Parts: sequence; C-alpha cells; structure tokens
Amino acid sequence: MGGKTSLNNSNLTCFMTILTMESLDIPPSSVFSAFIFGILTYCLILLFNSILLVTIVVKRDLHKPMYILLFNLSICDLMGATAFYPQLICSILSQSREISYPACALQGILLHIYGGGSLSFLSVMAYDRYIAICKPLRYNNLMTQGTLVKFIFMVWSINFALVGISFTLTISTEICRTNIVDTYCNNPSLMKLICEDTRVMNYYGYFTVILVQSFSILIVSATYIKILFTCLSTKQAKSISKAVQTCGTHLVVFLSFEINSLFLMTSHRVEAVSPHLRRAFGVSIIIFPPILNPLIYGLKTREIRQTVFKFIQRKVSSL
Repeated sequence: MGGKTSLNNSNLTCFMTILTMESLDIPPSSVFSAFIFGILTYCLILLFNSILLVTIVVKRDLHKPMYILLFNLSICDLMGATAFYPQLICSILSQSREISYPACALQGILLHIYGGGSLSFLSVMAYDRYIAICKPLRYNNLMTQGTLVKFIFMVWSINFALVGISFTLTISTEICRTNIVDTYCNNPSLMKLICEDTRVMNYYGYFTVILVQSFSILIVSATYIKILFTCLSTKQAKSISKAVQTCGTHLVVFLSFEINSLFLMTSHRVEAVSPHLRRAFGVSIIIFPPILNPLIYGLKTREIRQTVFKFIQRKVSSL
C-alpha cells in the first residue's frame, strides 16, 4: 500500500515538474524577426494545408484514393506544425524555454504521430502510384473504397498504438533531470530525464524505428523498382515522362523525410553524434515538409491546381 502511494506521489511530482528546453540562441536584436518568421511560417502552413483539405472535400472529382491519401498526409502535417510552432512562437516572445512536463509529453506524442503517419502515408501513396501506373486496368478493382479505408485505418491505428506504448513506458517512470536536450520535446529527450534503467524503452524504441523505417523503405523501393521496369519495358517516352513527373517529386520528398527521421531517431542513441547536427535535422523535419508537401503535391497535381485557381478567379472577379 505504501509503495503504491509513493509511486503515485512520484508520478504527481513528475507531472508538476517544469522542464527547460535547449536555448534557441537568438540574439536580442533578432527576437522580433524570429517571432515574425515563426508566425508567418505557421500561417502559411495553415493556409496551404487548409486550402488543400477544403479543395479535396468540396470537389467530388477528387474523392479518389490518391487525393484521400493526400488528405491524410495533410492532416499529419497540420498536427506536426501545430505541435511545434505555437510553443516555439511563445518561447521566442517570452524569451523563456520552460515547459511543463505534461505539455512536453503532449508535444512529443503529436510530433511522433506526425512523423510515423507521414512516412506511412507516403508509403501507401507509393503503392497507389504503382497500381495506377503498372496495373491501370485493375486499378479500380484493387484500390477500392474498402481497401483504401483499411489502409487508412491500419496506418492511424498502428501509429497511435506504437507511439502510445512508447510514451506510456516513458511517462510512467520517475525523472531526476529537467533539461530537455533538444529544441522541442520528443521521446528520446524525455527518456534522458529518467533516473531508472531505460534499456526496455531503448529496445522498444529500436523496434519501432526498425519496424516503421523498414516497412516504408521496403514498400517504396519495391513499388518504384516495378514502376521503373514497367516504364522501361513500354519504351514509350510519353509514359516514362508521365511516370517521372508523377513519382519523381514523391520519391524526393520520401527520401528526404526518411533520411531525416532515421538520423534523428538514431542520433539520440549514439553519443558520438554532434548535438548541433541532431538539432538541425530535428528542426528541418518539422519546418519543411508541412509547408512543402501541399505545394509539391497540391500545385503539381493538375486537378487540384485547376480547382484552386478557378476558385481564386471567381473570388477576384466577384470583387
């Protein structure tokens, strides 16, 4: 009985703890510029992704697997940006890097869901493009509404389960430090606050990283190799050009996200990695994809681009 009470008290103390994140190292003369930059970047992310989401919802012609998967990717981007930017903007404005333990844990959970969800949906999008290019006559039979719902449910449920278990293991333990060795909260940095043996959490962390990364790399590698062979076998310049336009940008986005996330997840577990390099990779994976994804996938997709431009033209002409 006494042991249980002691455990509850330690958990309560942990959740009342104020943590301190790494300094942003912004000179006083640049605080206002950094604040404006953060506000503008977050507003642009909200604007671009909201336009993409509304366009896909309103336009019935876009209720197709590729666009519905893009819809889910955009939700992931909004989740990651909302977990990161408001807290960052408040830190710049207040010149304080303090954050409560619950707020830090919530930020970490949302950012991990964003990262795992983005990688998984990019992988499913690669599979969708493989079916569309390599098996166009069977596309409607293979990518049915039921199949699409199963893919989406599987991605979200597995993602929530993996992240949920990881953070449950972390926040159920006692901490003896309060310094977050990163510019934002994540599970590896929260683990470094723990006084107890963290081997189980580390093993589980390696398991989730290997599972998500290997799944993504396997799916994308297999699909794009088959797409390449299909294009080369047709020997038609038009089909090769179309495949490159359709898949080239997707592959670049996926590889950059994959390399960034893989380096970030392993860098916390390898002491030799420079903390400055780790922070640079960590911030880039949150800053760039949420603002570039809707531009790359939205404006480069003819149907979405035409719908958005027609809407803007109608609004301008009505003024």
